[in-house]
Amino acid sequence: MSDKKADILLLLEGTYPYVRGGVSSWVHQIIEGLPHYNFELIFVGGAPEHYGEIQYTLPSNVTKLHVHYLVQEHNTKIKAKHGVKYKKELFEFWQQLQGYFRDSKEPIPTELVKFAFETLAKRDGINEADFLYSESSWQVLAKYYLTYCDESSFIDFFWSYRNLYKPLFKIAEIARELPNVKLIHSISTGYAGILGAGASVIHNTPFLLTEHGIYTKERKIDLIQASWIKESEQSLGKNLNTEMGFIRRMWISFFEQIGRTTYQQADKIISLYEGNRQRQIKDGAAANKSFVVPNGIKTKRFVESLNTRPKTVPMVVGLIGRVVPIKDIKTFIRAIKEVQAELPQIEGWIIGPYEEDPQYYKECQLLVSSLDLDSNIKFTGMQNIAEILPKLGLVALTSISEAQPLVLLEAMAAGVPVLASDVGSCREIIEGATDEDKALGKAGEVVSIASPSETAMQIVTILQDEQTWYQYQKSGLDRVNTYYDESHMFSRYDKLYKDTIAWPE
Repeated sequence: MSDKKADILLLLEGTYPYVRGGVSSWVHQIIEGLPHYNFELIFVGGAPEHYGEIQYTLPSNVTKLHVHYLVQEHNTKIKAKHGVKYKKELFEFWQQLQGYFRDSKEPIPTELVKFAFETLAKRDGINEADFLYSESSWQVLAKYYLTYCDESSFIDFFWSYRNLYKPLFKIAEIARELPNVKLIHSISTGYAGILGAGASVIHNTPFLLTEHGIYTKERKIDLIQASWIKESEQSLGKNLNTEMGFIRRMWISFFEQIGRTTYQQADKIISLYEGNRQRQIKDGAAANKSFVVPNGIKTKRFVESLNTRPKTVPMVVGLIGRVVPIKDIKTFIRAIKEVQAELPQIEGWIIGPYEEDPQYYKECQLLVSSLDLDSNIKFTGMQNIAEILPKLGLVALTSISEAQPLVLLEAMAAGVPVLASDVGSCREIIEGATDEDKALGKAGEVVSIASPSETAMQIVTILQDEQTWYQYQKSGLDRVNTYYDESHMFSRYDKLYKDTIAWPE
């Protein structure tokens, strides 16, 4: 890492450089692809034991990496503060701030954000000891419980309240210590997002937000399913529409507010495709600040894959992805079973790691055996994508949730038609996003979620109709080279950075 001053501060929650995945790969790609900017990295994680060694070699234009953890032991030697008048005025502000996290549909006003980030975790403000042990804090907590909590036990509420708000003190402390840069860029809402929002306010620095998925939506799904939240049995809901208990609603409301306030303070808000942009607007993002910048791939990497394809179409369908429930591997397996009736020689390759969810992997293996598909389906584990794509006649994606799956773009760049469930930006990638894009033609087919029969029917059609197969190949190559080469993404971000950065030194 160099001693140069950074231009851009990247805020990274639980991802790069410690965890591999799509978002981390994108961060590494952007840093390497824009070498004329210097980047400083802020990694925010839960507890240190959740992370291992750094997984990436940091590019030379990364000037520094700062690592912070939000879940740490507190100082048990801290003494309690007595008296209801202790920092009374500050705790009135705290109560006001808390109201926005509790049930407001409006973002936290900028002046209150400024107060929070200038006051929390300071000796003369509300420090962590004040929050945990002072009588003034106790009064606020007790009033919250007595006024708003309807069914949860006080013990459950007490610990949820502490765990919910305590990270804000660390976030405020990090924000005040951030280096002086020209632009703050967060890669999600959540804790990284509210850190960017607060830092932007107190340092008067431009703030850019890029969301790959929708953090608030994903966190809400996690919280609805979370077994660690204590609730009475009758208030437990298993989907977004059932009534939830007070503690669960309290957590969800907290993250909704973090997202809303992040959107408010961001100067520009980026999503990967129009569907997510509309979701951001629905969740509080201003339409005139939001833009779509699709991810891109290095299309040159797949030229050799295209050139080495066999002249006949392989009767092999590849699913490239992790063996986890969200990829709905079982629908792919059932689809191959139905294809087998029409094309007995069909092979289905499941290409990706299977260590993340051993139970689900085992269930998939059992399903393969129970359907008598042992000679038709194989789990290949991780593979070099550029090397395996020429061996495939079709790439299929049966996921129940995606943002912008790069495997579809990689397949198209290698001259392989694609088939995907109608999630995320799959339809835009396969059929085109704009009228001009759609005029290029389809690169494959879009099918319903969790539909083995529809998936099987399209697999048979594409693999048996050579004219259609080559038309899909041509459209895919035209689309990926025209709209999804990484050079387009680098150009868009270069302009966004130039337009947003505070250039005066």
